[in-house]
Amino acid sequence: MGLLRTLTPADLVDAPFTYDEVGGTGAAELPAGYHHATHTAVVGSGRADFERAATAVLDWGQQRGAGLRVRADGPAGRPGTVVVLTAGLPRLGYDIPCRVVWAATDGDERGFAYGTLPGHPESGEERFVVRLTPAGEVVYEIRVFFRLASPAARLAGPLSMVLQRLATARYVSAIRTAARA
Repeated sequence: MGLLRTLTPADLVDAPFTYDEVGGTGAAELPAGYHHATHTAVVGSGRADFERAATAVLDWGQQRGAGLRVRADGPAGRPGTVVVLTAGLPRLGYDIPCRVVWAATDGDERGFAYGTLPGHPESGEERFVVRLTPAGEVVYEIRVFFRLASPAARLAGPLSMVLQRLATARYVSAIRTAARA
């Protein structure tokens, strides 16, 4: 996917998920048989920082802040929205297709989760949530379970894991910047 062929969200409307545990990032325990990661960071304080962070999360801000191109058939805050993220150069990039499986768009906890579709280098789910604590801290959390799925990702092995950690760090930085802007 990518590499001179560009997927569109419309190409994937009826595509199946590439894993069975849809919604699993919302469970108390992440599904067995996958790599797991949870990253939590305080990105601001107070209602204004929370509102800015929540707006960024629900507007694909962490993905754009990490340098990904975003093409979606709807908002991140609507389950069923298909998004194709692209890493790399236009027409030479790598398409990363997902579908939103959960969203919370009001209250003091907002965010969404998306799951992988065919063509994604991984198989699994990622959840992005920002919450305002009673103490006024703005906490951003990423929760993910995944397996390397594509032949290229499996071949790259340890490099794929490094890229996952780099993306997480860039997501946190983007939301921290948005919260404090």
